Amino acid sequence: MTWSDAAVLALRSLRRRGARSLLAGLGVALGTTLLVALLSISGGADSRIVSQLSHGGPAAAIHVDAALPDPSGFDTDTLKSGPRRDLGDAELEKIKNSPYVSTVVPVLAMPALVVPCPDYDEFAADPVPTCRQHTDEYFGTLIGADLSRFRDLPITVLAGRLPASGSMTEVAVTQGYMERVNLDLNRFQDVIGSVIEFSTPQVVAGTGGAPPRFRGRWSLARVVGVVAQTVDDGEFLVPIQQTQAARQWALAGVDSRNFTRPTSPYSGLVVVADTLADVHAVRREIFDIGYANSAPEHLVASIQKYLHIVDIVLGGIGAVALAIAVLGVSNTLLAAIRERWREIGVLKALGAADEDVARWFLVEAGLLGVVGGLVGTVAGAAVTTVVGLLVDHYLKEQGLYGIDLGGLPVTIVVGAPIATAMLAVVAGLAPALRAARLPVREALGG
Repeated sequence: MTWSDAAVLALRSLRRRGARSLLAGLGVALGTTLLVALLSISGGADSRIVSQLSHGGPAAAIHVDAALPDPSGFDTDTLKSGPRRDLGDAELEKIKNSPYVSTVVPVLAMPALVVPCPDYDEFAADPVPTCRQHTDEYFGTLIGADLSRFRDLPITVLAGRLPASGSMTEVAVTQGYMERVNLDLNRFQDVIGSVIEFSTPQVVAGTGGAPPRFRGRWSLARVVGVVAQTVDDGEFLVPIQQTQAARQWALAGVDSRNFTRPTSPYSGLVVVADTLADVHAVRREIFDIGYANSAPEHLVASIQKYLHIVDIVLGGIGAVALAIAVLGVSNTLLAAIRERWREIGVLKALGAADEDVARWFLVEAGLLGVVGGLVGTVAGAAVTTVVGLLVDHYLKEQGLYGIDLGGLPVTIVVGAPIATAMLAVVAGLAPALRAARLPVREALGG
């Protein structure tokens, strides 16, 4: 008897006893559904948690400061820096060429006088002075970054969008700015679309023995989004072109006791390692080059250990459910032996060997496992999607960050039906051996 013959016999047997085969396959499908859903949900939640630890961006992001490193800062997650040190394109290229570095994003922070303009009217005869009549201005910091590579930045967009790369008239704000201007932190629509006027300082040398004086470079920007955090300490995220223009303006002035012109082309970098495992090596390279840096590598590593334990527990629960379901296949085949007593005897009388009978039962068990595994995988994907949508909706209703469980990993999609089929075949070994060892005389007599 060939494998194809065994498959024909198995299909005929399954069709003949449709109700029992359906229940056995349904049990396998339910067990697979539970296992796939638990593994997918736990894996997606793990990725989201690690992402939140890195403030929404890549978990392998490293913050580099334009300062010499503190020797004690390498073994900690917090930034410990020494005296300031200029950070320019040459150093950026050197870090970019280091092993295991995926991306390097430059950052430039600049101080600015902030003037909120809640009643700005671009159609007024002279709308700009209306902004400067407000008395609630204050000094803040503009954080400029290369937003063309926003996916590599540790930034979470709460509402709206990030400013367009290269834009000179758009800005994203944090909830700290909303709190400062007395806006409801959950009503993002109240700030999106508003206008803010910025003034970057420049010191002009006095004439005729007069002391230096300040003058500002005024610019208007419209709020296009709200972010949970900027790349650095500041309430305003803008394209780096805005802060580079502000730096050129400051450099055109002179130094004074209260204002020192910036000399470093960049105030920091965001360096993304190839993988989480490479973060430590990349940090060491940057320390050796001579710059302070920080990354939540120790925190992420600790959290990952606990998440791994949770994954094992959830996977174990799903595996137990699947094992119980697969035992139903074994029970179904054991019951089928008594029903097929004479059929087995006739096959043996016609010359079928013991291994042919065993092959028949093993193929039948494998078919139940494959079909149940495929149906269970599809159902598990559906359950994962529904659970993800419900959890995401609930979190957003509570004012928290949403969660995206994403699609099923390829390993689960491919591995679940294969593993289920193998387990079903293992469960069918005992019935197959019992059927194979059945004596011909006893089978025909029964």
